[in-house]
Amino acid sequence: MEARRQRGGRPRDSRVDHKILETTRELIGEVGYPALTVDQVATRAGVGKAAIYRRYASKAEMAFVATMHEQQLPPPTGTGSLHGDLLALVRTFHVRMAAPAARELAPALISELAVNPELDTRFKDTFLATEQAAFADIIEQAVARGELAGPVDPAMAHLLLLGSLASALYVLNLPVDDAMVTDLATAATAGIAALADRHHGSPGGAAEPS
Repeated sequence: MEARRQRGGRPRDSRVDHKILETTRELIGEVGYPALTVDQVATRAGVGKAAIYRRYASKAEMAFVATMHEQQLPPPTGTGSLHGDLLALVRTFHVRMAAPAARELAPALISELAVNPELDTRFKDTFLATEQAAFADIIEQAVARGELAGPVDPAMAHLLLLGSLASALYVLNLPVDDAMVTDLATAATAGIAALADRHHGSPGGAAEPS
């Protein structure tokens, strides 16, 4: 039996994890996020509420993992260019973030993060840290190829690309298509290159898109 550690440090059954998240997705599709309750998930999944709360601090966190962040992030794609790697990454996130359940959930999660310091810390230490690590790998490869004059803060790169995507989807409610996603990757590529030049004294310009 595959097991992982959960919030209290106890072994965690991956089959229970899967059942909770699968049930959460089903119920969001049936009743919508506002009407979703932890009791509903526990009953249909055949688990105790305590099992859910050992894994997730709130309904919002459980729904976020179920709809947007259950899958591991893909490894750096190695397309051969900074622009290509950023484009591949943002396309992956666009599929997840533009899904109807994710667009319904995001405003509620943002509101809860603003008033729940514990959840905000968990969100930053887990989900955001994982995303920023992906950016760190992409930037490291770009530096090694000579595309960037030196490393750039991955948190800033994350903000330039995925922060812009999140704003377009969840704040401005724009109809984001692949052309816009490609433009976001191009703008982030130029911004990251400009930051590298500024911080490391290179006279070069932005990295060329692939």
